[in-house]
Amino acid sequence: MIKKYKIYWGELVLDLYDCDPKIIRSKEKILEYTNKICNLIKMKNYGRPIIERFGFGKDFSVGYSLVQLIETSSITAHFSELSNRAYINIFSCKLFNYKITAEFTKKFFQAKKLKKRVLIR
Repeated sequence: MIKKYKIYWGELVLDLYDCDPKIIRSKEKILEYTNKICNLIKMKNYGRPIIERFGFGKDFSVGYSLVQLIETSSITAHFSELSNRAYINIFSCKLFNYKITAEFTKKFFQAKKLKKRVLIR
């Protein structure tokens, strides 16, 4: 017999293109985004985010990475200084408005283009 499970939520996957270089290169702005997005989607931060810059000596991979645990899962992001792109994943068991979240994120990073995918799990 196959059990039926309630679908809770899933993951919002965002690819942002042509972001403002000053914003994606700023640890303070990435921290500000993390706090604002958690407030917007009504998620509770679990501890402080980890925001570190990686890729030294490798032009293709230089940029900040972010991990923020939230009580319902996590937010992760990677920022490419070479291409001025941002790759953000918001995974949650708690329902949130993915359209508002995607538009807020595009505006915050001043991206010219946004590609979004929603995965239901």
